[in-house]
Amino acid sequence: MPLSIRFHDQRSQNAEHSLRETVLAGFAERPKATPPKLFYDRRGSELFEQICRQPEYYPTRTEELILARAARDIAGIAGRDASLVELGSGASRKVRLLLEAMHPASYLGIDISEDFLCASTQRLADDYPWLEVHAACADFSRPMSLPDGFAGEHPLAFFPGSSIGNFDPREAQAFLANLHELLPAKGGLLIGVDLVKDRSVLEAAYNDRAGVTAAFNLNLLERIRRELDSDIEPDSFVHRAFFNQADSRIEMHLVSSRAQDVTIEGERFHFAAGESLHTENSYKYSAEDFHALADGAGFRALAMWTDPLALFSVHYLQRE
Repeated sequence: MPLSIRFHDQRSQNAEHSLRETVLAGFAERPKATPPKLFYDRRGSELFEQICRQPEYYPTRTEELILARAARDIAGIAGRDASLVELGSGASRKVRLLLEAMHPASYLGIDISEDFLCASTQRLADDYPWLEVHAACADFSRPMSLPDGFAGEHPLAFFPGSSIGNFDPREAQAFLANLHELLPAKGGLLIGVDLVKDRSVLEAAYNDRAGVTAAFNLNLLERIRRELDSDIEPDSFVHRAFFNQADSRIEMHLVSSRAQDVTIEGERFHFAAGESLHTENSYKYSAEDFHALADGAGFRALAMWTDPLALFSVHYLQRE
């Protein structure tokens, strides 16, 4: 890690064991399912950056448009001498809009993928030499604390991209409650939330014509082959994504194209033809439903911004 970055390793001491246990537990479930955090090895993080540039994938460009218009207002609410904590580190236009509007005292990027974290925070340090840059390698879906040495008297946590939608509503409220504990009183949370909209728009966003989302989904199986002892064949699975209207969520699956047995770390799992591994949910909210969720975790909504088509929303919440 270059000296210009202050690095904090907050991972569990046995990350490989954690991956092994998570995969084995997920494949043993009925139906089979794995958490979306497993997508984000280095290759998965790179593929997600490509997804964000696909024409069908509206969330990234729409959230950028909202932030560009609201950046001054956000800086005004955050106040002078605020620090910025980004959950899911990136060197994207989104965080740069906030850095340039807020001119924060310091920046902390948090991500589970060390290689991606180091590269993205180094780019920010190179481009903003006045900024004190910290990088924490951690699973922010679990309880954590701000690292020692981070000057975060008035932190604003930034959680873009509607990643909150990867949790079911009960888990989302628990995640927000963890952030409530992370932040001091009156600390802020700026969060992107995808809104309910027409099914065709939603399903196109997760089935781009270039096949990048499919490659991102299938990379989970490639990761299992790379990092664990497994004979799983990614080519024998296909990507499927659809909107589950009853639960107001996009679901992503990897569907077995034939009946097969796969071995992972000495354990054998059977897939029937057409059986799937459920790899991700992405819940869509109304503004009212999301505010009720945040209120239940101890946050008060101070402001909300959206785009002219009401595709996406950005919320400024304050810890009570």
